[in-house]
Amino acid sequence: MERSIQKAAVLGAGVMGAAIAAHLANAGIQTYLLDIVPTKLTDQEEKKGLTLEHPAVRNRIAIEAKERLLKAKPAPLFVKRNGEWIIPGNLEDDLFRLKEMDWIVEAVVENLDIKQKLWEKVEQNWTEGTIVSSNTSGVSINKMIEGRSEAFRRHFLGTHFFNPPRYMKLLEIIPGNDTDENVLSFMKRFGERVLGKGVVVAKDTPNFIANRIGTYGLLITFEEMKKEGFSVEEVDAMTGTVIGRPKSATFRTLDMVGIDTFVHVAANVHKNVADEQEKAAFVVPETMSKMVEKRWLGDKTGQGFYQKKKTESGREILSLNYREFTYTPMKKVKLAAIEQAKAAGGLEKRLKTLVYSPSKEGRFVWNVLKKVLLYSAAKLPEIADDIVSVDRAMRWGFNWELGPFETWDAIGVQESVARMKQEGEIIPHWVEEMLAKGKTSFYEKENGVAYYHTLTGELKEEERAREWLRLVEYKKKAKPILSNPGASLIDIGDEVACLEFHSPNNAIGFDIIEMLYKSLAEVEKNYRGMVIGNEAKNFCVGANLMMVLMEAQDDNWDDINYLIHRFQQASLAIKYSRKPIVAAPFGMTLGGGVEVCLPADKIQAAAEVYMGLVEVGVGLIPGGGGTKETLIRATKAAEEVDPKADLQPFVNKAFETIALAKVSTSAEEARELGFLRRGDAVSMNRDHLLYDAKQAVLALDMAGYTPPRQEKIRVVGADGKAVLELAAYTMRQGGYISDHDMKIASKLAHVLAGGDVNRNTYVTEQYLLDLEREAFLSLCGEPKSQERMHHMLVKGKPLRN
Repeated sequence: MERSIQKAAVLGAGVMGAAIAAHLANAGIQTYLLDIVPTKLTDQEEKKGLTLEHPAVRNRIAIEAKERLLKAKPAPLFVKRNGEWIIPGNLEDDLFRLKEMDWIVEAVVENLDIKQKLWEKVEQNWTEGTIVSSNTSGVSINKMIEGRSEAFRRHFLGTHFFNPPRYMKLLEIIPGNDTDENVLSFMKRFGERVLGKGVVVAKDTPNFIANRIGTYGLLITFEEMKKEGFSVEEVDAMTGTVIGRPKSATFRTLDMVGIDTFVHVAANVHKNVADEQEKAAFVVPETMSKMVEKRWLGDKTGQGFYQKKKTESGREILSLNYREFTYTPMKKVKLAAIEQAKAAGGLEKRLKTLVYSPSKEGRFVWNVLKKVLLYSAAKLPEIADDIVSVDRAMRWGFNWELGPFETWDAIGVQESVARMKQEGEIIPHWVEEMLAKGKTSFYEKENGVAYYHTLTGELKEEERAREWLRLVEYKKKAKPILSNPGASLIDIGDEVACLEFHSPNNAIGFDIIEMLYKSLAEVEKNYRGMVIGNEAKNFCVGANLMMVLMEAQDDNWDDINYLIHRFQQASLAIKYSRKPIVAAPFGMTLGGGVEVCLPADKIQAAAEVYMGLVEVGVGLIPGGGGTKETLIRATKAAEEVDPKADLQPFVNKAFETIALAKVSTSAEEARELGFLRRGDAVSMNRDHLLYDAKQAVLALDMAGYTPPRQEKIRVVGADGKAVLELAAYTMRQGGYISDHDMKIASKLAHVLAGGDVNRNTYVTEQYLLDLEREAFLSLCGEPKSQERMHHMLVKGKPLRN
């Protein structure tokens, strides 16, 4: 029988344990969250007359942890109702429940003795076959299960989640000396497919892969900063997006992680490595030790390397002067070498420009990168079996755009090694051998397939799950079927095509709309169906707002009318295509992006999709079929309850969703908002999204797909419109919305009500589209709407005027 995980227990209800339990709940796994039994009553418990034996007291730590999950931001749960999957308990009364579990994961304090004692208790309540793991970030996997039975050790491994588990992609899996290969294989697959993680297998060494290299890099950065005399702000300017690192760069990252947490991680490596030179590299800087003493721990205490202060003029950000241990107003940094690198173009060009720059800034970045690259190479195979594991760990765990070996390729291995040698650095033997064989890069690609160099000099294909479908590889194998500046139609095998947007920010303009028409025609002739998806940062941020504003300001109403009409008809063409169409949204899917998805036969959404019809924020209403489709979903939801149900409450909800520009914070919340239907599906792993969407197309085709029939839509009419307008008027009277908001709401109400017809009148989709387009056009002509559009384009946030 194939193994599965339906029930799990998390031992330890601290920040990390509770967050792991939340993510298991997100995956639909019933999870027991257990912690120690309190030894004292709280004042509140005493007032209630509770005793230490009361279940509410005995389970208090886990109960309170679950309550915090429901309030935490960013939310650990996709939706609050997922909290129902978490059952609080304690490590005395509920240990017997471990016999029923498929997986037991420990997340208690990082203390070897405490972990060993807990695993002894667990084994007494363990059923052979149940997987057991530790979420440790640094304690030896093998040491913590010394004394446990052979059967227990075969089922034991490390499962190191990165914090917060919902949002951080990396899951390091660390097998023990006796871990069964089948258990390891299953957990890799489970972590990737069910939990949506990027899984890397690490060795049982101090801090494993990502924290070992990441901590080293941060310490080296700190030392170089002191040596060169740079400020905290200057270092963050040099170690952020310009070199492919997160915006939080070095010191904002440390503040988010917590200075005390970082110190603990660094000290763990220092304590557990034997090499004296390496040990010296992990000595905690005196500055950081002093910060921990002063409780300047970063975001958790309100001050670290940065401090936010409220002033009479607003909020001020201060930065730490680490020499004098004082805070001074943060300065805007403009360094010539950084500006030159930014102007160079893509990441590879930026890196080369900066590391080979003769400037002080170039020398700083070179010295930091050089040491990280050499350290990463020197630690193989101690911490990992291959360079791919290291690169993935740093990309997924620290949000680097390129891992160390990918970075090395980007700056040129041969050129950089020659410079390193000139500077007296020792190059790891396997790197020297690779270069001696005439191989000048760690990675090679052939026909879109990625290969990497092993430590023994072989060229080996990168392993990845079959579900990891990448458009770039299909485009290298063959030219797109169709293409223009905004979009391309790509053959992704099995007679399925994928329509990829690639305009700036994937914004929808004439080019994408025209490609929709051409793609649908091509697919109906020659393919089994089509996926609408891409691999950009976001699925689609909406329509091309700049184009709409410019046309409106020039009074080109015919052009705007034509654009919106074509978009609406493209929406209908998607809906009634003779071949199945599956949309695969992820990330920001806003405005027009949602309007492309709503008419599809099925939506296969990424778990982290942020869907919303946000047009009111720029003074408009959804005009590409989004208002009409939202209404249809509302009426169908009502008729699923009762074919003669009162539509008003459902239309009210649709009105509120659009009028308040509600955006989901997950796919499950998108379902609650009505953007996803019951038959729509969710991919936990973004890397698997296109594959899953393709399989959905094939399933629809194999089931004998026929397009939906065009039906008339029942509407609430003039009476229902009055109800919607009254709600908006009440908000206006309460000062919650402006007069212009009220005008937009009235236009929206007119469309969602179906105009001034009688209640329960049946109307056509085209009738609703005409109402929608008329409202959109009239709002485009409003000066206040144009102000909102301009403000969004300039400031990147909505204007409430």
